[in-house]
Amino acid sequence: MRRPLYRIASPGGVIVLTAALVLLSPLAGYAQDGRAALENVAKAMGAASVKSIQYSGSGVNFQVGQNFSPDTPWPRFVVKSYTRNVNYENASIRDELVRTQGENPPRGGGGQPVAGEQRQIFVASGDFAWNVVGEAANPAPVALVDRQLQLWTTPHGLVKAAMANNATVQGRTISFTAPGRFRVQATIDAQNLVEKIDAVAPHAVLGDVAVEIRYSDYKDFAGVKFPTKIRQTIGAYPALDLTVSDVQPNVAVDIPVPDPIRQTPAPYARVTSQMAADGVWYITGGIHHSVLIEMKDHVILMESPLNDDRAVAVLAEVKNLVPSKPIKYVIATHHHFDHAGGLRAIAAEGITVIAHDVNKPFLEKALAAPATVRPDRLAKSGKKGTVEGMRDKRVLTDGTRTVEILNIPGNNHHAGVIMAYLPKEKLLVEADVYNPPAPNAPPPPTLNSNWVNLADNIKRLNLTVDQILPLHGRIVPLADLHKGIGR
Repeated sequence: MRRPLYRIASPGGVIVLTAALVLLSPLAGYAQDGRAALENVAKAMGAASVKSIQYSGSGVNFQVGQNFSPDTPWPRFVVKSYTRNVNYENASIRDELVRTQGENPPRGGGGQPVAGEQRQIFVASGDFAWNVVGEAANPAPVALVDRQLQLWTTPHGLVKAAMANNATVQGRTISFTAPGRFRVQATIDAQNLVEKIDAVAPHAVLGDVAVEIRYSDYKDFAGVKFPTKIRQTIGAYPALDLTVSDVQPNVAVDIPVPDPIRQTPAPYARVTSQMAADGVWYITGGIHHSVLIEMKDHVILMESPLNDDRAVAVLAEVKNLVPSKPIKYVIATHHHFDHAGGLRAIAAEGITVIAHDVNKPFLEKALAAPATVRPDRLAKSGKKGTVEGMRDKRVLTDGTRTVEILNIPGNNHHAGVIMAYLPKEKLLVEADVYNPPAPNAPPPPTLNSNWVNLADNIKRLNLTVDQILPLHGRIVPLADLHKGIGR
């Protein structure tokens, strides 16, 4: 008998749900008893009839990878409203939430401090992931796998993905792999409802990252069972605690990919550079930047952000700018995942990473971590990576050029964030403690304490700074910082 079977595949390796007709036999896909068990789960949950779903609620969430120090939980936010829309037929997902500051004083990243209410929209469809800020759609390919994992580990998505990926069933445990994307093991309760999910996904910083989701307090919504309590951890830290108040199965969910996103398939590969001083280049091309510093017989790179793709693009630009000299050091400003995401690719090249002592143990562990779900450049190289620590100050010099690596104590963003100062060129390179606003932008509604802290540290260290090279934003004179804090 011919019957529909859902499968997950695409030429690019990205998960897309498509329907295909295949001839099923007792030996097709997975064992007969496994298929029967999955069909019992689908029946109990009403999954077979669910083509799309929308659920809403409130609770708390945490900004993954933005903790104040590597050994503390992710920053906490209050989620006043949360709505997720999923279309299982074309593998698309859209999260919209309104959150407020959850910790006082604010410590760590994630856009803190949040003034009033902050609206966030995170989207993925097919090969593309993006964020919506105001009217703009900004590409976010580094988030694609996580968003697809979130889609296929919703309770009904789990059942569909298990059937599509030839899941094995042992007792009340369902296991399957979406090759190159994630591994999933789900636990089913006595009522044949999805109770717990343990997944492993690739991660730019952590190699393999563990994701745990717990579902409880199921209720019936128009014949579909859905949990009203969802708790999630990522990397063993809490990531989401949501109370679901409304569920609407099979609502219209249309998530088109915006043209600017579709026309920019590889945004991290876009690299531009400008000379900030003789032998010093500001490497941009996105919202995360790097700085290249030429020494007598080698070069130093300040920051390798985001992921392998961005690191490879930056390394190519370094080779283009200074083809005859190797990279000896990469200075990592701090461990936050958006800034440390390219360090595994750096370690694969045998380049030494310099970081604050607060970050050194975490980065050593991250650079030694396995990446088995989707082996990255470091995993394929067989190397582990080398990290050298520093506390308050470290000086790199070749007799002509001097680079001072300095701690920035007293800020609320990170316990071990460092900056680089070039005294001869009067340049300061920093990340996150000061992100210059756009030209002619109105002043911020509240004074940013980290801006004040940076100015105070520049004064304390008696640094003569003409220009700041921020790793977000644009090159600005020191006067812009002073103006921003009213000095």
